[in-house]
Amino acid sequence: MRYIALLRGINVGGNNKVSMKVLKEAMETRGYKQVLTYINSGNIIFTEENGDIQALRSDLEALLKETFQLDIPVLILTAEELQEALKNAPDWWDADKEAKHNALFVLPPTTVEEVFEAVGEIKPQYEKVSSYGKVIFWTAPLKTFSRTRWSRIVEKSIYSQVTIRNANTAKKLMELCH
Repeated sequence: MRYIALLRGINVGGNNKVSMKVLKEAMETRGYKQVLTYINSGNIIFTEENGDIQALRSDLEALLKETFQLDIPVLILTAEELQEALKNAPDWWDADKEAKHNALFVLPPTTVEEVFEAVGEIKPQYEKVSSYGKVIFWTAPLKTFSRTRWSRIVEKSIYSQVTIRNANTAKKLMELCH
């Protein structure tokens, strides 16, 4: 089965440095197949017959600890889960080229509902938010981005429970799964 692993908070501002080349090699040595990394922000696509998402997550988190001495949260999605989420993304997501479009992937055991509650009500004049499965879709015009409620998620404790990818990255990961 094809999986996507999203690592949270790596290679940001010189912190939590993880070489994608070294990570790919370590995963292959551990027995993962068809390992592919995409950009330097912790996106890995791989094939594994195991099928136990929690076991895969635990194994990859242990691998990161052993290889890089980092405690990095990992979100594992099947290619089907990502495809289904993107297929059900709202029409407005990734439609306006003058807006920022993000997909927020919620790390278990946190729920989408808990993230919505922690961030609070949207400011509809500045942003749109919707969700499907483990993914929250958020769009905000670039010129009023700083006025949005969801741009302030970085100030909330719930921020550590999500990993964010822009629309281009989310769509490219889906493309690379095939």
